[in-house]
Amino acid sequence: MASKEAIAAFIAGEFPQTRIVVDAVGDKTATVSQAVNDSDLRPGGTVSGPTLMAVADVALYVAVLGAIGIVPLAVTTSLTINFLRKPGPGRRIIAECQLLKVGKTLAVGEVSLYSEGSADVVAHVVGTYAIPPRR
Repeated sequence: MASKEAIAAFIAGEFPQTRIVVDAVGDKTATVSQAVNDSDLRPGGTVSGPTLMAVADVALYVAVLGAIGIVPLAVTTSLTINFLRKPGPGRRIIAECQLLKVGKTLAVGEVSLYSEGSADVVAHVVGTYAIPPRR
């Protein structure tokens, strides 16, 4: 298992454009968050779908890296999102991921997205990552 610090350093080095913070990495779990700014909003003042999908995707990636180690070429093969309610525009988006299965070639997980300060899920995501052959 890769540590939170190692994964955060990897993400910062490989994806310097990201504003997503690695908050926790556990046994097949990860929590990440992102502060919301004006560039993340769509008309009507809600957080955009692409922003929510990006946060969920990174949560899955972090959980996978936590489970298998830092394997840069693990990639998303599927991501399905259900938007449940409008997230608050001035609140961080928090993503909590639980991996359901980690196999030799695929990892499947689900992510619950929240607006900071609320227990209501704003989106539910299910995703699959392809794991490259390890030597």
